[in-house]
Formats: sequence, C-alpha cells, structure tokens
Amino acid sequence: MDTLRAYVELMRLHKPVGIWLLLWPVCWSLWMAAEGVPPLHLLLIFVAGTVVMRSAGCVINDIADRRIDPHVARTAQRPLAAGRLRTSEAVRLFVGLCLLALGLVMMTNRATVLLAIPAVLLAASYPFAKRFHHLPQAHLGIAFAWGIPMAQTAVTGTVDWRLCALLMAASVCWTLTYDTYYAMADREEDLRIGVRSSAILFGRWDRLITAALQALSVLLLAVVGIYAGLHWPFALGLMAASIVAIRAQWLIREREASRCLQAFLESHYFGLLVLIGLVADYALHAI
Repeated sequence: MDTLRAYVELMRLHKPVGIWLLLWPVCWSLWMAAEGVPPLHLLLIFVAGTVVMRSAGCVINDIADRRIDPHVARTAQRPLAAGRLRTSEAVRLFVGLCLLALGLVMMTNRATVLLAIPAVLLAASYPFAKRFHHLPQAHLGIAFAWGIPMAQTAVTGTVDWRLCALLMAASVCWTLTYDTYYAMADREEDLRIGVRSSAILFGRWDRLITAALQALSVLLLAVVGIYAGLHWPFALGLMAASIVAIRAQWLIREREASRCLQAFLESHYFGLLVLIGLVADYALHAI
C-alpha cells in the first residue's frame, strides 16, 4: 500500500487541481468545435487523456527536479525527493503513461495524432525550462494550450487557426498568471537554490503584471465570444470568471506564501465558469 500511495502522489492524483486547469481549456475547444455537446467518445478520450498527460507531466517534473525538491519545504516529501521511489521506477511509469496517452490519441484521427507530437515534446521539456530561462510558466502555458487545436481537429478534422489562436493566447495568459501565483509561494527558496521563475523575473511588479495578464485573458475570451457569435450566457460566465480573477489579486496582495498558493488552487474556477457559460450558451440556443 505504501508503494501504491507513492505512485499516486508521484502522479499527483491526490491533488486534482492540475487536472482541472488542463481540462477546462480543452473542454472550451471541444464545445466550440461541436457547437454544443461534443461526441461522447471524444469527450471521454480527452478527459482520460488529460488525466494521463497531467500525470505524466508530474512524473517527468519530479524526475527532473529530484535533486532540487529535497531543498524546498513544499516539495521535500515528494516520493522521489524523499526516497520512497527509485528514479528507474518513475521512468518506467512515465513511459507507461506516454504509451497509454498514445493509445488514446490513436482513437481519434490522423490530424489529431500529428498534433500530439509537439504536445508530448512540450510536456516533456517543460520541467527543464526553469534551468534555461525565467518564463517556464509560459512554457507550461503553451503545453497546456496545445490541447485546444487537438480537441478541435478531433471534432472537425481541421483547425480554425483564428479561433484557436485566440483561445490559446487566452489560455497561455491565464496559465502564466496562476502559475506565477504558484511560483510566488516558492520565490525565496527558488532564489536560494538558483531556480528561475516568472515570480523572480517580475519581482516587485508581480501583482501588476499578473493583473494585466489576467485582464488580457478575459479580453481575449471576450473577443472569442464575438468571433464565435456567442450570447449573454457566455458573457455572464466570463463576468463570473472575472470575479475569481479579482479575488486572486486580493489574495496575493501581501505576497504571503499560503495566500499565493490559495490563489493558485482557486484559479481553476475561472476556467470552469468560462466553460459553464459556453455550455449554457450552446444549450440555450439549441432549444
């Protein structure tokens, strides 16, 4: 049971917020591509794929950070950092998860399979980005947003790149915002051990920059609504999501680590409320 628990913790299945943060933009794309409820089999494939790829991302992240995590209080008890699992076991799990993800994407179409190749490269390279530049959070944002064109091609077989570009840009801005909250909680320890992050790069301008990024994500989503001919239910969902964004800024006002982490944990409600607005919009106008 201890080994099973260690594997669960390695994949962060006990902390599902990362799943929601990755899933909501994918669902935005699925609903917009289908102009309503997407085919059930595709919805199940993308939900399962989200869980699998997020788990794989956590595993490769811990493999990359196995010598860094013991020096950070928040991560010191992770399975690899604490010696509860061997690196070889983690590598085998990562390969197995990637093979499972491949099996899932093979159940879609050729265009989606081709788009999955850069998705895997982005996910696998993200954990190493903090060693080379100060915006690994942007790298994560691109990796998370890549599910948007994949979802669209799975439904339609083609990509409306104008729509996808808007959705992806909104998703990247949102991800960069909430992952900066996360980095703000670790800023002092990251500075001590030499790890790069957006929180360190932004410095005393962190609150202003995250507010601007979040506002830009809202603006881009509003443009998406206009481009796609959406109506008042989507606008209400976006307004409700904006309240979540404003609350996050209030939480980080003193830059207290626990409050920054709370802002990160609550951020997925932004994406969920946008999705609820989309679902309601298409449902109302299907009647």
